Amino acid sequence: MVTLQRLGCTTAYAGRFGSDETGRYGLASLEKEGVNLEFAEVINGARNQNAYIIIDARNGERTIIWERDERLAYEADEAPIALASQGRVMHLDAHDPPACKRVAEAAKGAGTIVSADIDNIYEGLPELLPLIDILISSREFPHRLTGISDERTSLVEMKARYGCALVGMTMGKCGAMIYSDGQFLESPAYEVPGGCRDTTGAGDAFHGGFLYGLFSGEDIETSLKLANATAALKCRDLGARTSLPTLNELNGFMNDPQITPIT
Repeated sequence: MVTLQRLGCTTAYAGRFGSDETGRYGLASLEKEGVNLEFAEVINGARNQNAYIIIDARNGERTIIWERDERLAYEADEAPIALASQGRVMHLDAHDPPACKRVAEAAKGAGTIVSADIDNIYEGLPELLPLIDILISSREFPHRLTGISDERTSLVEMKARYGCALVGMTMGKCGAMIYSDGQFLESPAYEVPGGCRDTTGAGDAFHGGFLYGLFSGEDIETSLKLANATAALKCRDLGARTSLPTLNELNGFMNDPQITPIT
């Protein structure tokens, strides 16, 4: 949401925060960025979801150790379905799949595109996946879901099994790959200006850049380039949001003749 907000889009966030100091900080940080928080909730007595992120100083790669207070979870009948018809795209992270399914059903009924970023298999996920239009996951997820090791074959199977209009995977330094309308599109990553300091949130930045491209009327290939560029710029500094680009920064990066994809 912050990526899209900085690129000039209007966004709203639905989610639950703990009532502790960390929760108050997280809520305030989104408010500061201009994200609409009408559908966000604070759960009294709950601890906010916390993550400890270990960064490898040599290459910026990260390992995440996290915990989530069960009181932050949504039951299916608690899903914030009123948000589903408020925008052009509903983007989900697939925690609490039964609740996500209700939101996705409401979104589809309102003509809203459903996008998702999924890394792991959660209970109830198979019922959610047929409702997703844009499913771009981590590199490992298609194999986890289908049991197929070959990346291209796993994407073909994922699309055939669940009917998503577009499936794909992010591949770190190798960029990203999309499968849609019977064709594969691959887009290389970009070198991080000044070197990669932290990959935390690069996948989220990628999704923001990709959706921004689609919002702007770009084709899938151009949207992939924008997504990879947004992710590269995010990796310039420590933190998931610190270096997320503005639209001027992204345009400057894309128009710089010295910027070349990783080969």
